[in-house]
Amino acid sequence: MIIRTERAGDAAAIRSVVAAAFLNAPHSAPSADGTGDPGEAALIDWLRADGAWLPELSLVAIDDDASVIGHVVCTRGRLDGTAALGLGPLSVAPDRQGRGVGSALMQAVIHAADASGEPLIALLGDPRFYGRFGFRPAAELGVAAPDPSWGDYFQALALQAHLPDMRGAFAYAAPFARL
Repeated sequence: MIIRTERAGDAAAIRSVVAAAFLNAPHSAPSADGTGDPGEAALIDWLRADGAWLPELSLVAIDDDASVIGHVVCTRGRLDGTAALGLGPLSVAPDRQGRGVGSALMQAVIHAADASGEPLIALLGDPRFYGRFGFRPAAELGVAAPDPSWGDYFQALALQAHLPDMRGAFAYAAPFARL
């Protein structure tokens, strides 16, 4: 498996992986784009067309035959007006789940974000999975979730450029509001 940045020709394969990964997810709803795909698949397209898209933080996992088997993206978010990152969705093809693809993508995107001087990554997800990468409830870092009902499922990771006074309400890129 190889992890690399997304290329122009990867968009359809990424959408396919995202749609398959979220097809039966209990928290996912059908997208409003009329395709019948889960909302996360449409979200990738909406994010890619938005100014918050950061191409260097859209990563794919490629298997031996050059097929896309996983994807992760961080887009520009805001922490009380300060630049931060929102992670998601993270997707792995169903037949490749549980084999370390998601973990490899997470490690790669965290490293890339840290190397580019980003201060913080926020996400909504299962603490049992994301905790292994250093994420913790965002409230512990003084970061308020867009929806308070998310509780400890809204998590954050402070990177090397993070300063202790970086606190406040987190806002995802605008396309997240379309879900």
